[in-house]
Amino acid sequence: MPGMADCVFCEIIEGRRPADLVLDTQEAVAFLDARPLIKGHTLLVPRTHLETLPDLPPDRVGPFFREAQRLAAAMETGLGAAGSFVAMNNRVSQSVPHLHVHVVPRNRGDGLRGFFWPRHKYTSDAEAAEFAARIRAALD
Repeated sequence: MPGMADCVFCEIIEGRRPADLVLDTQEAVAFLDARPLIKGHTLLVPRTHLETLPDLPPDRVGPFFREAQRLAAAMETGLGAAGSFVAMNNRVSQSVPHLHVHVVPRNRGDGLRGFFWPRHKYTSDAEAAEFAARIRAALD
């Protein structure tokens, strides 16, 4: 199934919209969130336009979440995080209607409490690119 013409994530996957790519495999693409909770906050999306987790075919769940697992490990090895937060919304609070998993580096005292989270913007495009490169390197 091709991407949806008006989907921001499909535009990123197809290279029609710029993003700081972290992972690009046959199964999925991952890129830095444009409005990160914490620097390094990454979104993992399937290449095929699907809106929610129930839409993901059962035979693709394992391969897709293996990439989420790799990203969670990369938060620690590539960014020096103490751990990670991995989450997804289905419809409610899903700002882009394309299945995506949030993988966020975590450290004690990072300011995330409950579900009232401050956003931490990158100081520049160069800083965002540097975070993406560190995560990519940790995936290799």
